[in-house]
Amino acid sequence: MNIMITCLVALAITTATAVGAEKNAPGDDKAINGIWLPTEAVLGGVTLPPPALQKITLRIDGAKYEVTVKGESVPDQGTSMLNTNVSPKTMTITSTNGPNRGKTFPAIYELKDDTLRVCYDLSGEKHPTDFKSLKGTQLYLVTYKRKQK
Repeated sequence: MNIMITCLVALAITTATAVGAEKNAPGDDKAINGIWLPTEAVLGGVTLPPPALQKITLRIDGAKYEVTVKGESVPDQGTSMLNTNVSPKTMTITSTNGPNRGKTFPAIYELKDDTLRVCYDLSGEKHPTDFKSLKGTQLYLVTYKRKQK
């Protein structure tokens, strides 16, 4: 369960850090700000159970993100860079504090209203090309919904 939580945290971090990049579209860096809660996630072709997802909260504020997991004492924090000049849009997340400190995760993302979909490559190798998490890969596909105030 701890490995699953760590992977979820890494993905949430990746999503959160997508703001504040030099190549951001005029609306992405502001539209992505807020508190995000995962509703669905697949890691290496395996669907993660709702109880694991319910422990995760992602906060995005400008170029900074923070992922907290209930029961974990240290949140994952960092920055990211968006590239909206490609399709699908990409983000590169860099953790600066917490369990993923020093790691970089390439990802792709899609932002539509209050839904954020991200596919991370937890191996750190390259940006995914599709929103898929196939068995035997380290691809993490997660859908977040914006927390309503």
